[in-house]
Amino acid sequence: MRKYLTISATFFFFVSVFAQTKKIVVDLNGKGDFTSIQAAILSLSDSSATPRVIHINSGRYYEKLFITKHNIILEGEDRENTKIIESIARDEWRCDHKDDWGVATMNINGNDITLKNLTVANDYGFTQKEPRTVACASDSTGKKVITNAGHQMALRSMNATRLKAINCRFSAWAGDTVSPWNLVDGMFYFKDCIMEGGVDFYCPRGWAYAENCSFYANTGPAAIWHDGSTNPDYKTVLKNCRFDGYNGFKLGRYHKDAQFYLINCSFAETMADADIYLVPTTNTIQWGRRIYFSNCHKQGGDYSWFKDNLSTANNSLKANEINADWVFKGKWKPEVN
Repeated sequence: MRKYLTISATFFFFVSVFAQTKKIVVDLNGKGDFTSIQAAILSLSDSSATPRVIHINSGRYYEKLFITKHNIILEGEDRENTKIIESIARDEWRCDHKDDWGVATMNINGNDITLKNLTVANDYGFTQKEPRTVACASDSTGKKVITNAGHQMALRSMNATRLKAINCRFSAWAGDTVSPWNLVDGMFYFKDCIMEGGVDFYCPRGWAYAENCSFYANTGPAAIWHDGSTNPDYKTVLKNCRFDGYNGFKLGRYHKDAQFYLINCSFAETMADADIYLVPTTNTIQWGRRIYFSNCHKQGGDYSWFKDNLSTANNSLKANEINADWVFKGKWKPEVN
């Protein structure tokens, strides 16, 4: 009897492990385990020692995602044909909600989340061209005018850490398209991605590393932004990245303590002759201006403000020493796990 129980327990252990490691397939036409990505996420346990893979077949998935579980890989069949789409104006969302949980197409509050081969889009600004007046409980007048120039998040994380995206496209017309925010221990990694939007459309808080990514400014006074105000080591690194946009687009700005490293980056001819700038603010900038460039060039001729100045950084690093391992201080190796 005892031998039977031991074998039975072992059997169920392996069944459980198999259930956690089995690749779940989402297919709009019913040829997988689920037709909804959110339903596939909800089918998982809260956490796992190993990553759970949700494979998403090509298609347009019109759904808002909430990810509160940990150690999940969402992989699309093809970046340009596996699309997760919603249409959300943050200004309208906040009329009836106390915070940003739910403001984006993909809302993340879990750790160890990996996105691969996907497009995540907030279509509000592309489809809603004219201003709208909506009922707004949070406004003293009871109503609010919503335009297509307000914040439109495709990805918004709250307390998540160890979030990475590989070969993904994040799309919105206006601001804060990619908003991975965590000023406690946020670690964010992007590789081979495309991002587009308006003001501050790539705006990480904490440690962030982007490599071989392309950025396109549709509108707005700056493309990139960073907040590192709770830790002097927080930084955003952009390596081998490309920047393009409307004629006269500005590269970046900040209004809290920030630290930028741009290494081997290229800028379109349409970029304005305007350095990454401090927005007028009442915030105290504790650690001064920390904006560093190395081997960056602009089509049609370089501007003097992005000349090499890496030697002025406190760490006195060489460009080839700046990588993800350096950014995350060995706490996380996103290229490995």
